[in-house]
Amino acid sequence: MALDGILLSKIVPGIQEVLPARIQKIYQVSAFEVLFQIHGPKGKQQLMISCHSQYNRMLLSHRNYPTPDEPSNFIMVLRKYLEGSTIVSLEQAGLDRWCTFTIKGKSLLGDDVYFRLVVELMGKYANVILVNDQDIIVDALKRIPPFENIQRIVQPGAQFHPTPAQDKRNPFEEPYIEEGKTLVQQFAGFSPFLAKEAEYRMTQGQSFSSFMQEIKDSSSLFIANDRNEAAFHCVELKSIGKCLEYPLFDGLDILYYHKEERERIRQISGDIYHVVNRELKHQTTKLPRLLKEYDEALDCDRWKKYGELLYAYNVGDTKGQKEIKLNDYDTGNDIVIPLDPKLDGKGNARRCYSKYSKYRKGQTYLQEQINICKQEISYFQGLLEQLDLADFATAQEIKEELIKGGYLEEKKRHARKKKQEAPKVHEVVLDNGIRIFYGRNNLQNEALTWHRARKDDTWLHAKDYHGSHVVIETAEPDERTLRFAANLAAYFSKGRDSSSVPVNYCPVRNLKKIPGAKPGMVSLGKYRTIYIDPDPEELRAAGIDID
Repeated sequence: MALDGILLSKIVPGIQEVLPARIQKIYQVSAFEVLFQIHGPKGKQQLMISCHSQYNRMLLSHRNYPTPDEPSNFIMVLRKYLEGSTIVSLEQAGLDRWCTFTIKGKSLLGDDVYFRLVVELMGKYANVILVNDQDIIVDALKRIPPFENIQRIVQPGAQFHPTPAQDKRNPFEEPYIEEGKTLVQQFAGFSPFLAKEAEYRMTQGQSFSSFMQEIKDSSSLFIANDRNEAAFHCVELKSIGKCLEYPLFDGLDILYYHKEERERIRQISGDIYHVVNRELKHQTTKLPRLLKEYDEALDCDRWKKYGELLYAYNVGDTKGQKEIKLNDYDTGNDIVIPLDPKLDGKGNARRCYSKYSKYRKGQTYLQEQINICKQEISYFQGLLEQLDLADFATAQEIKEELIKGGYLEEKKRHARKKKQEAPKVHEVVLDNGIRIFYGRNNLQNEALTWHRARKDDTWLHAKDYHGSHVVIETAEPDERTLRFAANLAAYFSKGRDSSSVPVNYCPVRNLKKIPGAKPGMVSLGKYRTIYIDPDPEELRAAGIDID
């Protein structure tokens, strides 16, 4: 569900409290998200504006956001005109879903100049538009040329026309209801969802004016689960049921950060999915051909027999023939021998011996290629499973792994290359003080198992599944600790939706590297197995981010 005008009216005052603020940096987090780092009377803040068709919003966020190496043209324009300037004010257009930042800067001559940053949070029409003091559009995140909308052109140089106001009453100022009209038809800022909640409250005896007063007094965001989809607003959602209450901006972050993270991964690192799927398709197509060739190679002796018969019967002119029938002197049965119509009898005999020699020598090579192909299929299937649960940093490490493996070409950059950091290994500390480490991709697994873990630590991994390496920082974990670690290993594997997932565990000293294997591949010596039902709630309660 999207923001409505009333919820936006609760967001705007929270941002107004940190103004005026100086714009220090501007980043584009994804194709639809713009992040402003600002500094004002309450210190450093991050202003996030998203124009995603489903997740459009505006808030002050404390999350860490990834930034692409190359900013878009729109971000370059914002940096040119707004970095170093001061956000003076923020005003919402009544209870409509758009508002305006007034920004004061300096011209090249040192004179004061004013710009307006218009933020429209209207579903698929969400946009950010930079307008100068003469109401001329400087640029917009989403340009709308004349052939798309003749009524409202949004592109550089066009006259800016604000979204027309709706002829509706303000429910905070005139909280009376006209019969014959829905709440959405009567009041500005009301979404069908909020109207449904208000109507439910009124059937339970609450007055409309007290409902609006409750909205006015609220500084929280209430989140409920409505038919497996998050529903939210600034009042308790009694029409749905149990709600979780959060501070407004924290609640918005919880709602949207991970939802849009999938979009960020696809937009900023979308080539990962393309490369992995391409390679997986290539290998799965290749395997049947190799298996067919291997079956033919195993039957190489028949070609030797064909050559022997052609020589034994002194077959001469076979040009133009595609096959010949000869009697096998060993079995007494007739054998049909395929021929090359371009060759004579001796030429076909030599051809048969050549095929025999090729297939006999090729058996070992084909077996090696089949094993490599199966390993590649398993490897890329594992990467897709890792991407399903990856955050942005984890996806970037998978991208680095593909570059190192030669599957993905690294983009050349003119800027100085950043020092490569070691893969991040995740950690959780249980209430008994024992630390548990786990990886979320192959590079993290490799770093954890071979560099971070000690020989006496306990190592776990879901049996027969791609997944996380988990290390308990003790040689003899108690049952509760062991089961928690096994839950981690089972959940961060393809078996997360199964029951009684087998998880192997052993001391780290029992592991061996597989020569020439992909990152994260190990060979187990002596190990034991525990069976676990993956429980995401136990992990969530321990502070592990699994959303």
